Amino acid sequence: MRNDLRIYDEVAEQWWSDDVRWIRTLKNLVPGRLSWFDRQIDWDGKAVLDLGCAGGFMAEALHARGAAVTGIDPAEQAIAAARAHAGDRAIRYDVGVGEALPYPDASFDAVVCVDVLEHVSDLAQVLAEVARVLRPGGLFLFDTINRNPLSRLATITVAEDLLRLLPRGTHDPALYITPREMRQGLAHAGLVAGAFTGLGPRGINRRFDLTFGRLPLTTIMYMGIARKPEVSA
Repeated sequence: MRNDLRIYDEVAEQWWSDDVRWIRTLKNLVPGRLSWFDRQIDWDGKAVLDLGCAGGFMAEALHARGAAVTGIDPAEQAIAAARAHAGDRAIRYDVGVGEALPYPDASFDAVVCVDVLEHVSDLAQVLAEVARVLRPGGLFLFDTINRNPLSRLATITVAEDLLRLLPRGTHDPALYITPREMRQGLAHAGLVAGAFTGLGPRGINRRFDLTFGRLPLTTIMYMGIARKPEVSA
């Protein structure tokens, strides 16, 4: 089975334990993403939606930067783990999907969406919902996986089958998104695409886990930003 999203609920109780290697990989991606995202926005005081938050790694990092964070994910057990770990942190967590966000128009200054877009059932609808809940001038910050033979080799043959950095069946390469398709989708949703940049392994830590950061090529994984236009006078 490809694009098997049950994996997030199945390991929810271990999400913050550091016992599961592939979850540590997801955790290790957060600093690499934020090293670039932080250049695009001052998070302090911003209302931010973490779309596809799973157990809360990105949501807690954004909260630590001073953002007012809401996280949403369809994985109910992962959301329960996120709520439990948040403790007294003022982070709101909801169960829901990107195709039907349960928030009013213009609710957020920014929407962050990582490790998500290559899993959704209707990309166009998700992007339309992102545009709807963003305030004028708001930012959409995301990453996803490019679609080509090399990205399939890296993310499935190597990451899933050989190194087991992710469970087998995590991804369906048919759902991968080329940068051109992403720019077209953003434009169709009424968002103005900005810079795109690569994301990938940059080193190894003391546990022999990969660490991640910005890369010059978008061949495999890439990050991007888009802005909702200001209201015309």
